[in-house]
Amino acid sequence: MCGRTCLTLDPDQVICACKYPKKSTRKEPDFNKQDIKDEEGSEMETPEWRAEYNLGRRYQASYNIAPTDITPVIVSAAHFSDAEDQKCARVVTPMMWGMIPFWHKGDYRRHGLTTNNCRLEHLMDSKLYCGPFKRGQRCVVICEGFYEWQTAGPAKKPSEREAYLVFVPQAADVKIYDKSTWSPQDVKLLRMAGLFDVWEDESGDKMYSYSIITFQSSKIMSWMHYRMPAILETEQQMNDWLDFKRVSDTEALATLRPATELQWHRVTKLVNNSRNKSEECNKPIELAAKPAKPPMNKTMMSWLNARKKREDQIKAEQSDDEGQEKEDRPAKRPRFSKAAFEQRNRAKDKPNQ
Repeated sequence: MCGRTCLTLDPDQVICACKYPKKSTRKEPDFNKQDIKDEEGSEMETPEWRAEYNLGRRYQASYNIAPTDITPVIVSAAHFSDAEDQKCARVVTPMMWGMIPFWHKGDYRRHGLTTNNCRLEHLMDSKLYCGPFKRGQRCVVICEGFYEWQTAGPAKKPSEREAYLVFVPQAADVKIYDKSTWSPQDVKLLRMAGLFDVWEDESGDKMYSYSIITFQSSKIMSWMHYRMPAILETEQQMNDWLDFKRVSDTEALATLRPATELQWHRVTKLVNNSRNKSEECNKPIELAAKPAKPPMNKTMMSWLNARKKREDQIKAEQSDDEGQEKEDRPAKRPRFSKAAFEQRNRAKDKPNQ
């Protein structure tokens, strides 16, 4: 399962991190052979950044990306061009996370379905996902890592579950949470298989959206969560998943298998709230700074300030009134004068006649 990701690169850095071997696609797929990894020294191609209108929404780099956000997605250039030289080319297109049902009418944000993940087991039976898959609308979702909450083991309340950042192994000197240790050309992004579709509103404006494919976790992640995304570890897997004109549906599905190498570290609960975008989100919990108290709502702050000001004013007025009353009030007279007191005592002592 994947419900939150991290991608802190701007568009130019994204396409730099997504370079691929120019001649890496085999003419005929052979799934019995071991996948070919990136060849050192091979000529690298930079994908095109193709930003669609998407109802005016744009991609924004973030340490805490959530469903309904716009993120970069890799697709085959053949979706946009029939030119021969585009068959093996790749395009990076920003899309909304969470596929919009093609039958939905009205506000695209109010279809009421949870579509950030697509279960592989039900893909072919799904009214929502079967069509895009058969049309070859396969894509690859990229990120520096995804956040996962430990749900395996003893049941815990959602607020008590430990959160982790999961990522692919990096070079020895690269720390995925510290951008000062790597550059876009040498970081290894995590790549997840997905499906995309194009939805149109009543005006004919288009919105590109996608879902990430998930399946039952293998041993590598089953201790953390019972579901995991379909991660593409090699260039050959990337090619076979993206090349919908050469690779059949059955062959494409055969490329989806549990990842063999993953790393992770525990992070703070800052990621629990998608509004938290701090760079502390993806750091190991022992290195993250203690979160500051969230700023108080401006309306509440104004109300409290006004209330305190009024209370101080009332106290000041009461103090002034008490002082004035003391000045105006006549001094108390003794109930009896000294002479009258002595006369009364003499009268008590005088014997009765």
